[in-house]
Amino acid sequence: MALAVSTSSTSAISGSSFSRASSNHNELRAPQIGSFHLLDRPHAASIALNVSQRRSSVKPINAEPKRNGSIVPLAATIVAPAEVVEKVDVKVEDYDQLAKDLNGASPLQIVDKALEKFGDDIAIAFSGAEDVALIEYAKLTGRPFRVFSLDTGRLNPETYQFFDAVEKHYDIHIEYMFPDAVEVQALVRNKGLFSFYEDGHQECCRVRKVRPLRRALKGLRAWITGQRKDQSPGTRSEIPVVQVDPVFEGMDGGVGSLVKWNPLANVEGKDVWSFLRAMNVPLNSLHTKGYVSIGCEPCTRPVLPGQHEREGRWWWEDAKAKECGLHKGNLKQEEAGVNGNGLAHANGSADVADLFDTQDLVTLSRPGIENLLKLENRKEPWLVVCYAPWCRFCQAMEDSYVELAEKLAGNGVKVGKFRADGGQKEFATQHLQLESFPTVLFFPRHSSKPIKYPSEKRDVDSLMAFVNALR
Repeated sequence: MALAVSTSSTSAISGSSFSRASSNHNELRAPQIGSFHLLDRPHAASIALNVSQRRSSVKPINAEPKRNGSIVPLAATIVAPAEVVEKVDVKVEDYDQLAKDLNGASPLQIVDKALEKFGDDIAIAFSGAEDVALIEYAKLTGRPFRVFSLDTGRLNPETYQFFDAVEKHYDIHIEYMFPDAVEVQALVRNKGLFSFYEDGHQECCRVRKVRPLRRALKGLRAWITGQRKDQSPGTRSEIPVVQVDPVFEGMDGGVGSLVKWNPLANVEGKDVWSFLRAMNVPLNSLHTKGYVSIGCEPCTRPVLPGQHEREGRWWWEDAKAKECGLHKGNLKQEEAGVNGNGLAHANGSADVADLFDTQDLVTLSRPGIENLLKLENRKEPWLVVCYAPWCRFCQAMEDSYVELAEKLAGNGVKVGKFRADGGQKEFATQHLQLESFPTVLFFPRHSSKPIKYPSEKRDVDSLMAFVNALR
């Protein structure tokens, strides 16, 4: 990963320049830029976290605390009178409240607040994609900032070229974090270069991304990410603009020792791109080739028009698996289960109302779904959802699936549902390709093997397009 220090920016925009006051960071010396307003600092008075003072030289992420240069032998130590230390009350920041206060703020205001509060102890996590917007916002604040990035060893050549262009454009040095060579060697020797296509991406991401990130964050008190709510409806729809990191620890160690800032949380992707074009910043050339969300080369592909951007990541897995572990805290415990794959529930079931209640939809029992699997020549094709009533993603698709059933009624396609949690989960995992809820299957007329719906888009039009393509 990479830390970067940007000198106080004086970039001219629309004839105005940004400058940072050398003695006071509570007020930006900058005018309004278009629709972007710099922070009015109504919350400055509430700053209470114990943050290190801004220093003239920025320490690397993994720097250890300075030690006393001289060590006096015990025998030569002179016992001094006990010093009376005045007790100081330290106010703990309420980040839930701060998130509410900043929920309507612009990304520029949020980035400025983050840099103001944490100084040298915060860094921007840069993935090599459209999150270059974070670096542009940091530059516009006029404050020094740091940038780091994870080099997994499996990135596209275009991404490495993009890193170089960003460093030159902003006159910064990105500090790259690399995976442990011994761990990578063991993984590849034992399972090969592409094991993630067979048993999921989590193990590879854990070695190449999560552990290097963990090392980097241990040298920080806060980090800034490019997460947006619209990036992944399955996992990122509720992220706040700032939060206590639920997964990783900072330099002080322990729960609550790291703060996570998501300045783009409430911004739509199209608005991020409008900003990037307006500011004429460097871009990853993969974006011109159909790539939207960009990760490692084997796990990233272009998306088609109309596809969600995350469908280009780990496309062989379901929506609920599409977090590499860097933002695992986005997964709800009751949905992620003990292994984070969306299969487990606290008790395998729940006392909640059933879903998809309509006369146009057939409720399949265990014998019913088994018979459907055995048939090789059906009178009509079937569309079946494997679901759990307690799963909020199943709940979210209820209206669209019921509407789809109504549209397909009398049109040559049977629509059904099979409750696949609790005691049916093991069967569904083995025979119905269940990896997460909901799983939608199409049973063709002349084949016993069902076809799994591959997309996380579960609106009526997307589901209907899937059916029409196969029936």
